This record gives sequence, C-alpha cells and structure tokens, in this order.
Amino acid sequence: MIGRLHGILIEKQPPWVVIDVGGVGYELEASMNTILSLPALGEQARLYTHLIVREDAHLLYGFRDELERRMFRELIRIAGVGPRMALAILSGMERGQFVRCLMDEDARALTRLPGVGKKTAERLIVEMRDRLTRWPELTREAQPDLGALERLLDGEASEPHGVGARDNYADAEAALIALGYKPVEATRMLAELDHSLSTEALIKSALAQRMGNGRTEARR
Repeated sequence: MIGRLHGILIEKQPPWVVIDVGGVGYELEASMNTILSLPALGEQARLYTHLIVREDAHLLYGFRDELERRMFRELIRIAGVGPRMALAILSGMERGQFVRCLMDEDARALTRLPGVGKKTAERLIVEMRDRLTRWPELTREAQPDLGALERLLDGEASEPHGVGARDNYADAEAALIALGYKPVEATRMLAELDHSLSTEALIKSALAQRMGNGRTEARR
C-alpha cells in the first residue's frame, strides 16, 4: 500500500496530477480542493494517497491531508458511492460545506453534485451524519471558506486573454466532465465565467456557482 508521496510536482491537469518521486512519476486523481492547495509546477509537493487495485488497473488517489483521505474512505464505503463520486463530492463543495449539508439534512443541495440523486443524497445524510461524532475537527469546519475562493479569483489566478485562455477553458470543461458532469452541463457552468481565469479558478468558480444556485433554489 502506498500511503503518502513526497516529490516534485511535474504535471497538473485537473483532476490529474503527476508527482516525480526519485525519477518515477506517480499519476494521481485528486479533488479540486486538493489540486488548488498544491504548489506551482516544479516545486515540492506532498500528498496522502489511497490505492485501489482492480484487475485492469491500479488507481491512485491523492489528498491534501489525512482528514480528506479519511472522508474519501468513509464515502466509498457507502452503497452506490464509488471513488469517482467520492471525488466529485470532495470537489463540488468544501468539506465544511458538505458537513453543514449533512447536519442540516439538506438533500437538495447534495443532489447538485454530479451523479448524486435523491436516494443517494438521503443515504449520505443517514450514514455519514452519525460518523461526524468521531470527527470533531469536521464539525468545526462546517462553515465554508468563502475567502479561499475570493483569494483564488483575485488577480494572480487570472491569465492574459488569447490562446492560453482558450486552453484553460477547454481544460476546465474536460475536468468537469471527468468529475461526472455531462458535457452540456459543463458548458453551461462555464458559459458566464471570465475565460481569462486559470483552469483551476474556472473549475472552482463553476462548482461554487452551481452549489450556490442549488441553495438558492432550495430556499424558494
């Protein structure tokens, strides 16, 4: 079992990253919140990992800290929630926001996540809510970090218009589809955003906008 990797970040193509450890490149799939926490390419990075072995592939998943990995492992224990959906949940909202949905029994907000229907949302609430008592650090995070998104979108996340901007848009669209959104949904989520933003900023703001719209509808 590979429990943690520490090496040089050489590729970052959400939701995939590659870390060079002693000349070996490890490809990992990670949540957007983990990818946004990573340093620039060429710098040292450290990720906790979870390895899933299948007959046709060895799949390695990366996490910014032990707590996110524990959440991932708890999520994939729930019937109907596989690794792809677990990553989509961890990408679609900050974990504090996810905990707030569980505490408030807000199934409507959870169904805004790709692949999460009403029954799965209700199952998530029932099975995950009782486990929160073992994780007091999660309940302390139950308020979303709105400042993180503001910092992400403030200046340094944007890039000049042109070919790079078009590439960022295409990469963001591909990443949203990889997270489980349908192509038409991914296009709609990005349509009104500033296409000069970095790939990571486009994805994060698209996800935040979708979840915000879900909460607005839930209050009507």
